[in-house]
Amino acid sequence: MKSPIFRRLFLFLAIMGPGIITSNVDNDAGGITTYSVAGAILGYKILWVFLPMIVALVVIQEMCTRMGAVTGKGLADLIRERFGVRITFYAMVGLLLGNLGNIMSEFAGVAASMELFGVSKYLSLPLAALFIWWL
Repeated sequence: MKSPIFRRLFLFLAIMGPGIITSNVDNDAGGITTYSVAGAILGYKILWVFLPMIVALVVIQEMCTRMGAVTGKGLADLIRERFGVRITFYAMVGLLLGNLGNIMSEFAGVAASMELFGVSKYLSLPLAALFIWWL
């Protein structure tokens, strides 16, 4: 039988785990590059933007979580039911293009970081792609 401390730890991780993962979503190569460039150019001038941005992110994440938990349906299903097939198609095409852009920035980050160690991008990118495909 597990001790009470392990039960409490597992309960804590079950509740907080998805939130911790979600909070680290934008800590990728494209995000870090964007933050670095914006910080170098603008400094602290737009730091205030984080407050409304955090509120919006929390509200949207909570709303999407509740909709998925209550209905048992994904985002595309909910959009299709409410707005129809055409709007769903455009929303999913936008999502696809955004994800493709994110994937390209990830691979650009892999290439740039490996070139810092002297590994050619022509070697590191196919290896990274194979590794991701293997996962």
